[in-house]
Amino acid sequence: MQVFVYGTLTDPEQVAALLGDGPGAYEFVGPAMLEGFQRVDGRYPTLLPGARVEGELLAVDEPALERLDRYEGVDRGLYVRVSVPKADGGSAAVYVGNPAQLGVAADGAWADEGSFGDAVRSYILRENTVVRSHE
Repeated sequence: MQVFVYGTLTDPEQVAALLGDGPGAYEFVGPAMLEGFQRVDGRYPTLLPGARVEGELLAVDEPALERLDRYEGVDRGLYVRVSVPKADGGSAAVYVGNPAQLGVAADGAWADEGSFGDAVRSYILRENTVVRSHE
């Protein structure tokens, strides 16, 4: 599976510290762009609806993905992991932080569609959000 990363996980040293002692395997695939979102900084970086954000694609196996989920606080509602289509086929996982949890002003950024995760997924579909690998 590929994960689009845009914050601390773009730093190879940070990823090695997090995932390098196993279980799980990872590999940097290369630079990429996420269209339809913009990066904003609060307690931690997150994404809001917007133009585009530069980042990296990281290939991970299931144990590494589970470690990333723990790191991103998915179980605590800090971030949600969503699937975004890739322009060249397939999809990439993307972690989107909950603005209320991260101290980010997001007035009207997410439609009230139930849970935060549902609002993000609905936006991705509605706005044809896509991850593009840099060639």
